[in-house]
Amino acid sequence: MPEANEKLSPWARFKALPVDSTPKTILVAVSLCLFCSMIVSGAAVMLKPIQEQNKVLDKKRNILQVAGLFEEGADIEEAFKAVEPRLVDVASGKFSDAEDAATYDQRAAAKDPAKSIALDEDPASIGRQAKLASIYLLRDDAGEITKIILPLHGYGLWSTLYGFIALKPDGNEVTGLQFYSHAETPGLGAEVDNPIWRNMWPGKKVFDDAGNVAITVAKGIPSADKAQHHIDALAGATLTSRGVDNLVRFWLGEQGFKRFLENLKAGAA
Repeated sequence: MPEANEKLSPWARFKALPVDSTPKTILVAVSLCLFCSMIVSGAAVMLKPIQEQNKVLDKKRNILQVAGLFEEGADIEEAFKAVEPRLVDVASGKFSDAEDAATYDQRAAAKDPAKSIALDEDPASIGRQAKLASIYLLRDDAGEITKIILPLHGYGLWSTLYGFIALKPDGNEVTGLQFYSHAETPGLGAEVDNPIWRNMWPGKKVFDDAGNVAITVAKGIPSADKAQHHIDALAGATLTSRGVDNLVRFWLGEQGFKRFLENLKAGAA
């Protein structure tokens, strides 16, 4: 019998092995892994366009929410027609037509050395800053600006937080704050999504009488003259709160949109 087996081809000898033999078990496991990998890879490729579209829709939904225009069940694309996307040259603080505002990707631009700058002073811990920034405007029927929506991002405890802040036309009074992407600790830093905490922002003033950025996220009870600039820090999330304070002050300060807000108020944007 052994002599007969030796005359068989390698494949025939393999087939003659018991079903529960080690070689057959390994073959089944490898084949199953390869098959599953092909299914997962194929699904990822096929679903990528849908995922990207959903990301864009989620971003628009958050812009509508911070603008106070979002209604549950409403068509997001239709509602977003009320929003005017624009690009701002951060250095000059003026509008720019260098790229299409509707399709510009500020995150991608920040990673491109040709479209961004490396930061020496980097309180928001973002590394590089895109030269052009996306902003969003709401206007009334007469064409006057009623709300300014600015993108914000910066590092918290575990992740970079991406969001928007909405301001009144004077560029000083906050009407809303919304984060749409982060990986902060649930129940602690992730409370940046808590509506109760977000509702502390409307009505707060960004700048003091001297024009300096005064808005602050901090613990404790502020003095009477600082109350209009103060937002309570998140309980048990000191580093996330500090990160939010840093990123808000960065983007509303000299390195961010302060020059643009001044130009817009003066009609020089």
